[in-house]
Amino acid sequence: MDGKEKKAWRETPSLVKKVEVLRKETVAQPGNIEAVVEGLLYIVGEDGARVEQIAMAIDKSLEDTNIILENIQRKYASELYGIELVGYGSVYKFVTKKDIYPYAQILFGEAKTSTLSQAALETLAIIAYKQPITRVEIEELRGVSADIMLRKLQARNLIREAGRSNAPGRPILYEVTEEFMDSFKLYTLNELPDLPEYSKDEESDNLFE
Repeated sequence: MDGKEKKAWRETPSLVKKVEVLRKETVAQPGNIEAVVEGLLYIVGEDGARVEQIAMAIDKSLEDTNIILENIQRKYASELYGIELVGYGSVYKFVTKKDIYPYAQILFGEAKTSTLSQAALETLAIIAYKQPITRVEIEELRGVSADIMLRKLQARNLIREAGRSNAPGRPILYEVTEEFMDSFKLYTLNELPDLPEYSKDEESDNLFE
């Protein structure tokens, strides 16, 4: 802080104003702002963030924000890192590098239905019945975050990416693999049992059971 900012800090009783002074000091440091952007991209996860959103969050112009993103991309392009920053259109997010997948498969082991958790089976069932489906749609059905579970199932080769949705941000679509079919001894998905049908009255009754 310069002399005027320190004086303003001492004289203002508002905590909000003090935070604003600290924020200005923080974002003014070029080395630190890249760490801030990295943290924001980690928080948003697979959904990613648009350049405009990041620029607004860090109080920078679009041009400066693009330069920051390019610097981060160059940094993680190094072999020292197992993740990389990708940009689809104007949406940026961190993803695992392809070289990591063989090791992830070893980590999670062979896909055996007997070793799958209840959460994994529920997620697989949703994908099998609703594919192709996005992570957000899966989470809406299960009511919990599915990001880590999807990575595990993908590492076990039970699900795979099936393109991208036309929804904003173009989220990844998922579908089951041949490995899934083999594991559950299915020739086609038509062999899956029909889902039970519930009337609205039954659903209302279940709420009070």
